[in-house]
Amino acid sequence: MAVVRWEPFRDLLTLQERMNRMFNESYRGHGGSEDDWSLGGSWAPAVDIYEHEGNIVLTAELPGVDPKDVDVRVENNVLTLRGERKWNTDVQRESYHRVERAYGSFTRSFTLPNVVDTTNIKADFKDGMLRLVLPKREEAKPKQISINVTR
Repeated sequence: MAVVRWEPFRDLLTLQERMNRMFNESYRGHGGSEDDWSLGGSWAPAVDIYEHEGNIVLTAELPGVDPKDVDVRVENNVLTLRGERKWNTDVQRESYHRVERAYGSFTRSFTLPNVVDTTNIKADFKDGMLRLVLPKREEAKPKQISINVTR
């Protein structure tokens, strides 16, 4: 029988490596390498949607994205955001030590409620934030109904 040296942390490190690989692959949406994902894969910007002053407001985080590379469309009551964050060509790829931000194209689609007036949507882009104001139709806004008192 051969004598095997027991290394208590070897299995723990192997488990950690497997967990990191599993998390990274599921988070990135494919099994490619880190370089493949960060330099040309797809990603999804974070979005907040809320109501404010009778409008629905959508804000999307798009740091590093040129507003000219963003396309906003409404078709069949579906709002679609498309764009691309381009790789910085000023620095050679080999010079990077770590790349954590995602680059490449993105698409986000949202089904709009019927109360949205799609003809009057306004879009602003400031400091890497896209803000869309989706006004509600007048007939969808709450109305105060006066009560007549008769005697």
